[in-house]
Amino acid sequence: MTPENFDNTLELFRTRTPFRPFTVVLNSGRPFEVDHPGALAHRDGVALFAGPGGIPIIFDHEGVEHFVGDLADRPESN
Repeated sequence: MTPENFDNTLELFRTRTPFRPFTVVLNSGRPFEVDHPGALAHRDGVALFAGPGGIPIIFDHEGVEHFVGDLADRPESN
């Protein structure tokens, strides 16, 4: 996945209104759920998720297999 696609996808999930949790699946097969939009920061293909209890997960565009969540109802961008 390109850094741009990674960042764009994360931003689309993070800014959905209302926010709905989504899952990130790493290349290792390990999934984790992003349960709050304020717990996620990303830039240039790298992201940090502050999980429950403050446990950080650092991941990047090369380490993500896919995202699980529905973006079908996203607003159209002009």
